[in-house]
Amino acid sequence: MALLGVGALAAIVLLATSAGGSSASYTVRAIFDDAGNIIPGENVKIDGVKVGTVGSVTPTPQAKAAVVLNITNPGFKDFRADASCTIRPQALIGEKFVDCLPTQPRVEGTPLPAALKRIPDGREGAGQRLLPVENNHSPVDPDLLNDINRLPERQRLTIILNELGAGLAGRGSDLNVVIRRANPALQELDRVLKILAGENRLLAKLAVDSDRALAPFAAVRSRFADYIVQSNTVAQASARQRGALKRNLIDFPPFLRQLGPAMERLGRFADQTTPAFTDLKAAAPGINQAFTHLPAFSESSSRFYQSLGSTAKVSGPALAALQPLLARLKALGASGKPFAGNLAELLSSLRSTGGLERLLDFIFLGTGITNGYDALGHFLRSEVIGTACLSYAVTTAAACQNAKLFNVPGAGEKAKTASIPRNTGVVMARTLAVLKGATPAQALARYPGSAPSAAEISGAGAAPSATSVGRPVGGASAGTTYYAPATESAGTSGMLLNYLLGN
Repeated sequence: MALLGVGALAAIVLLATSAGGSSASYTVRAIFDDAGNIIPGENVKIDGVKVGTVGSVTPTPQAKAAVVLNITNPGFKDFRADASCTIRPQALIGEKFVDCLPTQPRVEGTPLPAALKRIPDGREGAGQRLLPVENNHSPVDPDLLNDINRLPERQRLTIILNELGAGLAGRGSDLNVVIRRANPALQELDRVLKILAGENRLLAKLAVDSDRALAPFAAVRSRFADYIVQSNTVAQASARQRGALKRNLIDFPPFLRQLGPAMERLGRFADQTTPAFTDLKAAAPGINQAFTHLPAFSESSSRFYQSLGSTAKVSGPALAALQPLLARLKALGASGKPFAGNLAELLSSLRSTGGLERLLDFIFLGTGITNGYDALGHFLRSEVIGTACLSYAVTTAAACQNAKLFNVPGAGEKAKTASIPRNTGVVMARTLAVLKGATPAQALARYPGSAPSAAEISGAGAAPSATSVGRPVGGASAGTTYYAPATESAGTSGMLLNYLLGN
């Protein structure tokens, strides 16, 4: 019955929602077998809540009572085809009220029945919602049952029973229907029996399945009985802790409210970790193999750590002895840090500016300046002769007052140097002339005179003449062109050619 009440309340709330708060008139014409002691103005209630009043009570041509219900609460203006109303006593003085149910309880999600049909125009109560007599109940009040035990009501009941057969001759079915509507419990029992009759096959199967399910319990009936006894003991112990259980039940709703978000987060975590566990499942064989080989690896590791310990005993003192060296290396590193920084900057600058390439170019080009190379071989572009007069001095030595490069007078005669540029020797003047495009004959004619010997240049006197031997131009391994230079006293043409040909 409690479940029916909850279902009825849910249905009422649903009807209230579907009504939409309409303020229009909503009138229900309910037909009853008996409407004794019900008068206009009485209350119409749904689960104890007043939703309207009785508008009028009139008889019908079928000897029934038509009770017009004016529903004023907007949340209950939606009676369905399975609605029902019952006339109930409201007080001990015989006042009545109409208790209605807009629709029967049903499983959530089941569609609602159709709304009550309107009475068409031209008939009594046109426009009102018709609730037929089959849906309504007129139970016999307890005070009337008590009255039959007193006179003269008991005598009157006797007369009614004596005349009942004659009065209801041929109307047994009507009497059966009236009795069932007069007692809602009989009507509900008939409905239950009808439901059970429709489920007789399911009930038969349930009986067979129950017998099959209870057979194992029958085989261990002693254990099951002991379970009942132990359950009684547990129940008694729980009853002694009813205070704590009460607190647990009080804390249970907040726990559920906190559990909901936690379970949602757990669900999101499960969704996010599903790919990881999927990959873990794929990697499970490799992990199993790794754990299978782990004991052998552990044994090898044990031997390794034993060897490491033995090595540490030997190398420990040596490492400790390195501490002074490390300190000195640290001091050396601190001292060398500025030099290393400058060297790093220098190398970075050389790398970014191409300094190394320029240095190599300088060496190569500097070498090429003094040592030329052509098709015949190497030739010397310049020659530096070191004497005492070539050293740097603050004051010029007396022996070097008149010393000029390649400008030393010959044996017994002075060179004619009137037309030679200042600080320039005969050989250098002739060489510059040839380099500027003059022929050797023109250079000799322009700058006459003899070239000084090496002995004269170094100040050791004239060197004895020697017979010149012909050598191949460019060296002993050169081509077949031979040139035999003349002696230096014979003239300067041989020296100039030797210089130009690289001999």
